[in-house]
Amino acid sequence: MKAYLELTKPRIAVLVMATAAAGYFLAGGHGHLPAFWGLIAGVGLAAAGAGAGNQCLESGQDALMKRTAGRPLPSGRLDGSRAAVAAAVLSLSGLAVVALSAGLVPFLLTALTLVVYLGAYTPLKRVTPHSTWFGAAAGAAPPLIGWAAASGGALPFRAWVLFMIQFLWQIPHFLSLFWMYREDYRNAGFKVVTVVDPDGGLTAFQIAMHTFTVLLASLLPVFCGMAGVGYGIGALILSAFYLALGMRASWTLAADDTRRLFLASLAYLPLLFGMLWLGGA
Repeated sequence: MKAYLELTKPRIAVLVMATAAAGYFLAGGHGHLPAFWGLIAGVGLAAAGAGAGNQCLESGQDALMKRTAGRPLPSGRLDGSRAAVAAAVLSLSGLAVVALSAGLVPFLLTALTLVVYLGAYTPLKRVTPHSTWFGAAAGAAPPLIGWAAASGGALPFRAWVLFMIQFLWQIPHFLSLFWMYREDYRNAGFKVVTVVDPDGGLTAFQIAMHTFTVLLASLLPVFCGMAGVGYGIGALILSAFYLALGMRASWTLAADDTRRLFLASLAYLPLLFGMLWLGGA
C-alpha cells in the first residue's frame, strides 16, 4: 500500500488541493461545503493520477537517477501494469468527481491540466528545455479550477492573477531543483535547462528574472482589488526575501544557495496565498 501512495506523489497532490481551495475561497466561494469538498477530492484524485502517470511514463529515466531510483517502479516494488491501471483509475475518478461536484468549466480545466502535464510536459522533458513552461502552466491551473468552481465557471482577471503568481513561482522552483540534480538529469537523458546549459548562464538569468517577476506579480492583488495595503506590505517583504535568495543563487549557483532557494520556494507560495486570504479586501 505504501508503494501505491508513493506513486501518487502525495505532497504535490496536497499542494494542488490547497491551491485549488485558495482559488475557491478567494473567488468568494462559501456556504456550500458538499460542492467544495467534492471539488477538492476530485482535484486531489486527478493530481494523484497525474503523479502516478508521470512515474509510469518516466520509470526508465527514474531508474537512472539517484534521486528517483527508489521510487516504486524502478525499485521493483510495484508492477508497471498495475501502476498504469491505478493512474488511469485515479485520473478518471478525479475527473468524474470534479464534473459532478463543480461543473463543466472546472472539469475541462482539470482535464486540460492532465493532458498538458502527461501529454506535453512529461514527454517533452526528453526533447527540449522548453518543457518547463508546460509544467509550470499545468502546475498553475489549480487556482483557476477552484475559482471556476466558486464562480459558476467565470474566470475574471483576478483569477488569472493567481495563475500568474503560481506560474512564475514555479520557474525558480524548477530551476533550483534542476541545477542541484543536473548530473542526474543528464544521466537520465532529460533535456532540461541545466543540461543544455552546462555553464549555468541561462539558468542563472532565468532564476534572477523570475524571482523578480514573482515579486511584481505578488503585488497585483492590491491593484486589482483582491487585497488591501496590509497584504501588499507583507507580500513585498516576503517576495523581497525570495528575490534576495534568487539573486544570490543566480550569482553563485553554489549548492547551498540553490538548495536554500528551493526550500524557500516550498514555503513561499503557501505563505503568500495565506496572506492573500487573510488580507483580502
